[in-house]
Amino acid sequence: MVLKRVSNENFNLIYIGKIVNTHGIKGEVRLLSNFLEKDLIFKNGFKVYIGSKKEEQTINTYRPHKQFDMLTFKGVDDINLVLKYKGEKVYINKADLHLKDDEYLLEDLIGMKIVSEEEVLGVVSDIIDTKGHKLLYVTFAKNYYIPYNSYYIKQVDVRKKEIMAKNIRDLIL
Repeated sequence: MVLKRVSNENFNLIYIGKIVNTHGIKGEVRLLSNFLEKDLIFKNGFKVYIGSKKEEQTINTYRPHKQFDMLTFKGVDDINLVLKYKGEKVYINKADLHLKDDEYLLEDLIGMKIVSEEEVLGVVSDIIDTKGHKLLYVTFAKNYYIPYNSYYIKQVDVRKKEIMAKNIRDLIL
């Protein structure tokens, strides 16, 4: 088996999780991931990059299991070939998502300014997934949460790194 190694200079790598263990003897790994857009990446043929050396692997199978994402890689069918990945971080190349200019990942919102009526009301510092709703955690004089929905989010300008918000005055206590 030949593994390709990549460097960070050529890619916009996004951290998606950590391999915490193996499962069974046929090369399946347990990935612990809080990545919000799992449906975009956990599919047959998608490339991931593992560890500090960013070893390229291609997803063969995926299945959710409890709080884990279970993966196998193409050409890897033996536990001895994946033991070295235990404890390693896993990344994807953002370019592999083939996003259009006006499309973005929820993770891209981190670091964007919240603007309402020409006034900056903080910066998104985290995104919380409550399994029912997604909340933007905004750092400001007083930190607060904004539900990620059309009632509060008017527009996202990826180029300006700004989120135009509405109806949020009551959220800032």
